[in-house]
Amino acid sequence: MLKVIIVENDAMIADYLEDVLNDAGYQVCGIAPDVDSAITMGRACKPDLGIIDLRLSDGRLGTEVAAALCPGTSFGALYSTGNPDHPALHDAPGVGCLAKPYTPEALVAALRLVRGRMMGEATPASLPNGFRLLH
Repeated sequence: MLKVIIVENDAMIADYLEDVLNDAGYQVCGIAPDVDSAITMGRACKPDLGIIDLRLSDGRLGTEVAAALCPGTSFGALYSTGNPDHPALHDAPGVGCLAKPYTPEALVAALRLVRGRMMGEATPASLPNGFRLLH
């Protein structure tokens, strides 16, 4: 079972994501609302994937979380944001970005795609609605 960390400052969205991920067969290893707690949690639980909101409760960006957790690991970062064209995403570590609002189906499909890319699989011709690859 793949482990996922949720980095989201809105508790209602985080709870919703946890339900969607549990229903899809993922293990949620934690929910963090800010950069420092997300990095601490991520280093402790060593997730395979992360759903990372771009703007966090401490005013910092989720790209800091991915930068801390990605190097030297097979961690796949999926950003979740209402501003998918934010300049911080242009050179951000991670695989992709999913624009808010999104459906549970798009989220699960995007996570599968992120995991596939981390495993060296080719990108499918059809991408989930609201999803785009980084870089």
